[in-house]
Amino acid sequence: MRRRISGTTATTAVLGLLIPLAGCSSSGDGAGDGGTLYLVAAEYGDSPATSSKPYWEKMAADFTEANPGIKLDVKLLPWADIDREVSRMVKAGKAPDVALMGSYSDFAAQGKLYPADELLSVTAEANFLQPLADAGSVGNTLYGLPFVASSRLLFYNEALFAKAGIKEPPKTWSDLKSDAKALKDKGVKYPYALPLGPEEAHAEALIWELSNGGGYADSSGNYSLASDQNIGTWDWVKKEMVAPGFTGPTPPSQLNRADAFAAFLRGEVGMVNGYPSLAHEARAKGIGVQTTSMPVSDNLGTGVPPPTVGVADWMMAFKQNGKRAEIGKFLEFIYQDKNLSDFADRYHLLPSTVTASRTPTGGGLDKNDTQFLNALRGAQLYPVNDPSWLTVSDTIKRNIGRAVEPTGNPKAVLEDIAGQAAQASKKH
Repeated sequence: MRRRISGTTATTAVLGLLIPLAGCSSSGDGAGDGGTLYLVAAEYGDSPATSSKPYWEKMAADFTEANPGIKLDVKLLPWADIDREVSRMVKAGKAPDVALMGSYSDFAAQGKLYPADELLSVTAEANFLQPLADAGSVGNTLYGLPFVASSRLLFYNEALFAKAGIKEPPKTWSDLKSDAKALKDKGVKYPYALPLGPEEAHAEALIWELSNGGGYADSSGNYSLASDQNIGTWDWVKKEMVAPGFTGPTPPSQLNRADAFAAFLRGEVGMVNGYPSLAHEARAKGIGVQTTSMPVSDNLGTGVPPPTVGVADWMMAFKQNGKRAEIGKFLEFIYQDKNLSDFADRYHLLPSTVTASRTPTGGGLDKNDTQFLNALRGAQLYPVNDPSWLTVSDTIKRNIGRAVEPTGNPKAVLEDIAGQAAQASKKH
């Protein structure tokens, strides 16, 4: 399959949110009652109070009321388990009818999924935000239906910036380094938090690489993980940010995104790349926070549009149980503006459709979320439409932090990652 990155996931790529809770049902694997649709969905909550369960219970009741004779049975699984569990169900001949998770392309490559044009009206299919629709397509066929998304912007703590005498946000890497030094001189624990731990290092890595004209793919859409631009990026980060201590006391390879966000919410971080929910949490704690685009390398200059990374999670419909008509009715229902916006609003994420993103139609977005939506429209997504991406992203997450360790060699680390990616690609 041709390797390509279209548009901006999830990190995704999963959005990477959170921990397991009990599901909405006691159902086992998918196939069974012809009058029941089985949905396996990732759990987005981290406590009973934030669980996705109440949302899906309401959707199940409302859907059955609108479609008598069709029941919706929802099973919630933790992000850490859902990819493996759904793969097991499919291999066992017991696929769910629908799944909501962080990847779809491996199932599409196996011919297991219905294309969107067999499920949705032309209007509904055309309603997805274009970068997300591109990332959900293999060739010109949409298989991964984007559900919720987010983009990444650079957050900075207003009070810490004022304390350090910083008047405006950084626009170039030189600015970023200068601001980090000023913050460090004022005793800020993490002038710039650099989460390259295994939780979500592939997001931070892509942000940095794009800001130097690199990224995960070349102009032809082929993996270019060890490009000259990427090597230059990590040489600079190691020498100019990590070595002087501007990234804080925790080695970046050991700092996960969740830990970086927690430190930001404790007022210990000057700058960190984040997504919409972090802004809401910071303001709830009384932390003055602003966002800006990621600074670009001095080699590119300020005339280059600043890069943005986006992630999305995906709905996919399995052919195995032959419930195309029923699945189509469910998808048309769940993608109604109110139903989609209710879920997005619950987790401060972005709805995936044009109509649900408009204000006030579809529930409306506040000023904070609107800036992330604007960034998403021109964002780069992970190459989720490549069936090897799950393996490649895991390789990046486990290894990229080594590039900035004191004894690390960025060129050798990136070439190792590229070699492993090439092997993964051969298997698909």
